[in-house]
Amino acid sequence: MGFMKKQVFRHGFSLLLAFCLVFGSLVSPAIALTQEQKLVSEVWRIVNRSYLDATFNDQNWADVRQKTLKNPLPNDQAAYTAIQKMLKSLDDPFTRFLDPEQYRSLRVNTSGELTGVGLQIALNPQTGILEVITPIEGSPAEKAGLKPRDRILKIEGLSTENLSLDEAAAQMRGPIGSVVSLLIGREGEADKEIILVRDRIELNPVIANLRLSPQGKPIGYLRLTQFNANAAMELATAINTLEKKGAAAYILDLRNNPGGLLQAGIEVARQWLDSGTIVYTVNRQGIQGNFAASGQALTQDPLVILVNQGTASASEILAGALQDNTRAQLVGETTFGKGLIQSLFELSDGSGLAVTIAKYETPNHRDINKLGIKPDIVITQSPISREQIGTDADSQYKAAIELLSKDLVVAGS
Repeated sequence: MGFMKKQVFRHGFSLLLAFCLVFGSLVSPAIALTQEQKLVSEVWRIVNRSYLDATFNDQNWADVRQKTLKNPLPNDQAAYTAIQKMLKSLDDPFTRFLDPEQYRSLRVNTSGELTGVGLQIALNPQTGILEVITPIEGSPAEKAGLKPRDRILKIEGLSTENLSLDEAAAQMRGPIGSVVSLLIGREGEADKEIILVRDRIELNPVIANLRLSPQGKPIGYLRLTQFNANAAMELATAINTLEKKGAAAYILDLRNNPGGLLQAGIEVARQWLDSGTIVYTVNRQGIQGNFAASGQALTQDPLVILVNQGTASASEILAGALQDNTRAQLVGETTFGKGLIQSLFELSDGSGLAVTIAKYETPNHRDINKLGIKPDIVITQSPISREQIGTDADSQYKAAIELLSKDLVVAGS
């Protein structure tokens, strides 16, 4: 019996050895990758591991890598171009490569300061056209009269039709005091060229003051312009200050707020909620994560949120969370509809990669991507100037004041 076992083992081992020898003869020696090829492979691996769409836009992602690496990559710029082409095949404007300068610029933007013309831009998810989400308050773009939903057709005479978001942003960047021309398309008007002088952009994300209702009740007005690294802390300070001044209700103005850091949006939501889900995230495996409130809100006073077509991304997370938790009523227009989450990766050569890793849903499992959030009270209005925001010329603001006035009368009766 022992002899038979030894014979079987020997034959089995011989077959395994023969297989290894034959298989080994079919494998060519490993070829060392160049630095440029390693960068391409690094990007490919991150997307392969993290990207939301498991079909990679209905293509064989491994084949994309092989085809990309077959092309000569003599320098960094060739590698960057190859990576951009590889990512473009995903047909997702939010998954994008950033060269070292662009990556540094993005990090600075979310930290609370930047230089340029002061435009928040996006590719319209339906048309693919480059559009203004909103000009930053006090920026050259705002002073020149640019408005949300304006189409940016050309930059310095170059058509934006085939430009990525970062390529368009790079075209608009430049030294302080330098000039850039934009060809702007606006609904119902002829295309027009606008000349902008680049400048340093001050990013103070919170504007706060105390207003009075027609009945003389104190109402805290808070305008949040973006979700940068300072937003949650500055808003908390503003709420606490207004509480001490006797605010009995609040208006949170998220109009033309293009979003920013997901975590900042979550932290702001926690300032208004004692408990409850803030947002669900769904990855390509369909696994749902969630962020929730689990502490004491800074105030329990009635809240109305102002939204419009320029309210996007983290702003929509906040608005949806407070609407679904019945913590706030929304007044204004249906929001922009960006319901995808990107993660930012730093690459080995100092460049960066933004990858769509998940989509988000509101607490009631509403998927808002390309749909937006519909307010409780819909009020459309023509664009108004910065000076008119929060005045009698602002019909959305007036509706919020009226709504809160009724709540305060009921609460006081």
